[in-house]
Amino acid sequence: MSFPFLRNADLMPDLDATLHVKMARPKKKRRLLPRIIAAIRRELASPNIYGLQWGDPDVVRPLRFIRDRYVLPYVNPEDTAVEIGPGGGRWTRYLLDFKKLYVVDYHAELLAELKKNFRESRMEFIKNNGTDFPGIAERSINYLFSFGVFVHLDAPIIETYLANMKMILKPGANAVIQYSDKNKIMAQLNESFSENTPEKMRTMVLNAGYTILEEDLTTMWHSSVIRFTV
Repeated sequence: MSFPFLRNADLMPDLDATLHVKMARPKKKRRLLPRIIAAIRRELASPNIYGLQWGDPDVVRPLRFIRDRYVLPYVNPEDTAVEIGPGGGRWTRYLLDFKKLYVVDYHAELLAELKKNFRESRMEFIKNNGTDFPGIAERSINYLFSFGVFVHLDAPIIETYLANMKMILKPGANAVIQYSDKNKIMAQLNESFSENTPEKMRTMVLNAGYTILEEDLTTMWHSSVIRFTV
């Protein structure tokens, strides 16, 4: 299904995710960083959860579909989960019923912002080096989720992430990732979105040794979603 009636605010990329992957983008993209950092500082001063300005999954229909199909059905109080690039917790709030939740980000500032909104003892905040999972035990994760991060990652970085996450996922775990889909006009118009397509993403996932369980190529207006397992 597709949803052509979106507001302009819902079509903007996540700036927290853009900052999360700044070292992964080409140098020509880095000229955006001063503006990105300034925008993030403004948003961090807001009383609202940082990230909701790019769409609230409780309100925006496509995001609500993602929440109801790819997030909530996998939340299990006996399982352990990872979220990559949580920002201010727009999606994190739906993951709080896991037994253990690791939130992973490249920037300590964004993890500090997340801590303001969530002080759950079951959460562990991890600053990574861009593609790794320090402190997370091998084969300990039942569910991995990332929204708004991989849309900005180039193929070599995605491939490294896929290799590293394979070490922490349990057999049969579910991994759900949103990524840039340059087959769609809204992704083509967004210079911060990486050159990716479902065909390319599918190939990277399969080459990393995963089994693809589900692909959603229609719900999002500038990206697609893939669910896979070890």
